[in-house]
Amino acid sequence: MVTYVTKADGSEAPFDRKKIMRTCLRMGASQTLAETIARDIESRAEDGIRTRKIMDMIFALMAKDRPAAKHVISLRKALALLKSKPDFEQYVRALLERKGYTVSPNQIVTGKCVEHEVDGIIEKDGRTFLLEVKHHRNYRTTTGLDEVRIARAVLEDVSEGVGPDASATRVDGIFLVCNTKFSDHARRYADCRGIHYLGWSSSPDFDMATFIGETRLYPVTYLKGLDIATLKTLSSANIILLKQVVEMDFSELKKKTHLPQRNLSSLVKKAAAVLSETKS
Repeated sequence: MVTYVTKADGSEAPFDRKKIMRTCLRMGASQTLAETIARDIESRAEDGIRTRKIMDMIFALMAKDRPAAKHVISLRKALALLKSKPDFEQYVRALLERKGYTVSPNQIVTGKCVEHEVDGIIEKDGRTFLLEVKHHRNYRTTTGLDEVRIARAVLEDVSEGVGPDASATRVDGIFLVCNTKFSDHARRYADCRGIHYLGWSSSPDFDMATFIGETRLYPVTYLKGLDIATLKTLSSANIILLKQVVEMDFSELKKKTHLPQRNLSSLVKKAAAVLSETKS
């Protein structure tokens, strides 16, 4: 008998052990531990179990082997908690740079009809792409067809604006990056029109969560229990990565944030524990 899972929007889907394993692996579990946790949850899952309950079970089981798991929240939620501008845009640039792209942020490019303000121009292996970044505060919101069509329109205008004597930027394509899933229509259109896209579960090997796991560039919002005031303070200090919290000299960190030493010490300790346990 097939066990069904109830999603946050009320829809149902068959229980998928692989999704649980991917979540565990992103949190630093070994392949063996991920498989063990997935089997455990599968054996206890009742028909109609909610995704929130499954996530609670994952965190509880992970914490037995990886104590730092108790310090973090859902990575999808963490990305949504970043400020759209400039934090998420900076985060995307850091992620792409770690993956080998050269990023020139916030550019004006000339099209055949008008000029376009894009979130960046990225280059890798001799190819140049426009960069558009979209951020949703609700991580369950999908990035839809309209966003992809707009990206396609910008690419067409810029590509057609490059003539033999033009000084416009010559590009090979456009990247659309977001923190949520793309709708089915958006994916179909992007695949058909050759739009490169990176989001949550965007493809098996070209996926936001996969990129984060490979680069270990976790956002500061990944830590559990940070209040709004602390998040605003870190954002104002241009600190968006756990890596920055751990690697910055403590006195410099204190100077930049003006956070109480006790709070700051706890923050550094938790960040270090999370990064230590997510090492490949």
